[in-house]
Amino acid sequence: MHLHKYEKIWLALGIASLVVFLSVVGVSAFSQNHTPAGGMETIDPKKVNETAPFDNPGVTQLDDDTYQATIVAMAFGYTAPELKVPVGKEVIFKVTSTDVVHSFTIDNTKVNMMVVPGRITTKSYTFEKPGTYLILCNEYCGTGHHMMYTEIEVYEE
Repeated sequence: MHLHKYEKIWLALGIASLVVFLSVVGVSAFSQNHTPAGGMETIDPKKVNETAPFDNPGVTQLDDDTYQATIVAMAFGYTAPELKVPVGKEVIFKVTSTDVVHSFTIDNTKVNMMVVPGRITTKSYTFEKPGTYLILCNEYCGTGHHMMYTEIEVYEE
């Protein structure tokens, strides 16, 4: 098979671009210790309700300025009692799923996580304004998906 001179040049440029791109991605991922969003913690999806901290979901105060909200996503709902946090304090959301892939999105914030069975997804956020924020699932999880929501209340101390 004969390749024209210009075809060889374009093939060489394409292969060189591919090598440079993959090298940049590989070097940045490994040298900066990148991991999938939310971390690498795992959990047995069948034993979520027996495993701390998911055996007692809800909001707990870790220190003066930090709270942890532990939430379990399951078909068509989130298991968490009243979610109330003070404004201006860091909230660490720890979320997992017992059944299928869900999403954990707090409306009008930068909190948007994939919730995968067998993984613990973690995201830190500080609410700047008091109010009631809607938590939604943006990942289609079945016929009752449209009913999968809850709220978090952010109050002034």
